[in-house]
Amino acid sequence: MARMTMIEAVRSAMDVSMARDENVVVFGEDVGYFGGVFRCTQGLQAKYGKTRCFDAPISESGIVGTAIGMAAYGLKPCVEIQFADYMYPAYDQITQEAARIRYRSNGDFTCPIVLRMPTGGGIFGGQTHSQSPEALFTHVCGLKVIVPSNPYDAKGLLISAIEDPDPVMFLEPKRLYNGPFDGHHERPVTPWSKHELGDVPEGHYTIPIGKAEIRRKGSAVTVVAYGTMVHVALAAAEETGIDAEVIDLRSLLPLDLDTIVQSVTKTGRCVVVHEATLTSGFGAELVSLVQEHCFYHLEAPVVRVTGWDTPYPHAQEWDYFPGPARVGRALTEVMEA
Repeated sequence: MARMTMIEAVRSAMDVSMARDENVVVFGEDVGYFGGVFRCTQGLQAKYGKTRCFDAPISESGIVGTAIGMAAYGLKPCVEIQFADYMYPAYDQITQEAARIRYRSNGDFTCPIVLRMPTGGGIFGGQTHSQSPEALFTHVCGLKVIVPSNPYDAKGLLISAIEDPDPVMFLEPKRLYNGPFDGHHERPVTPWSKHELGDVPEGHYTIPIGKAEIRRKGSAVTVVAYGTMVHVALAAAEETGIDAEVIDLRSLLPLDLDTIVQSVTKTGRCVVVHEATLTSGFGAELVSLVQEHCFYHLEAPVVRVTGWDTPYPHAQEWDYFPGPARVGRALTEVMEA
């Protein structure tokens, strides 16, 4: 085991995959010589050469379109979209081409591509470097959507994604790259080197796509979260003293509905937390599923804690960002309902 940041874990996943399979290629904006804007691909070009790790022009549609063609030819592209906010020019390629190749070819072709993209806020990136667009992907048949919350999961899930025969959207919460940020921006962040989930095997391992993890057991209320919000939820539970069970979804599509239903059936209460905007966010789907499957077990309405229905505000970052105080108020609300 080695202690890794999420950046190092993601890099290790690509390194292990490239070493095991010569068909795995990595490319995107500045990912070659420069090693990526967050250094996630640092050293891969020097190790594997310019034909397997290379820079692409500033054209997200071109990057994804090229990856789709490579995948149809037999390669396994793992490409980086520099920020999730930049994926919109490629949305047609993602949804109309990559997601449908298996269906439209009646299974003759698959599209084994991974689209990595840093997601979420907390870095004062403003409206064009802080978005959380996961719901735009979970609405599309044919895609898988992953949002890890720690280095151990990031590596195991990324290797699983690279080995998957279908397109996987791999959203990396950039606020977690260097430590488990819990929403307390006024405090120093604990580095992953001091967190148990910073222990990452150096070799090959996988984590099944579509399986959630219970990060904190409890009996009073279920908190469903993913990415950075997992750590925010854990902090809120500790600070309020409420016996909350915290579920880390890890995979949004496919979704581990069984784990959610079992937990809410036990607790009778549920709070859903995500950083993306409220309206039509993935939390709406989660609330609907909880209502459908757990209605007769609920003791209170399901509550959502999310970002605002506004562009991500640079000047009011920590008001927009769902912190432990907001999550704590939601926990108290459902307990008193």
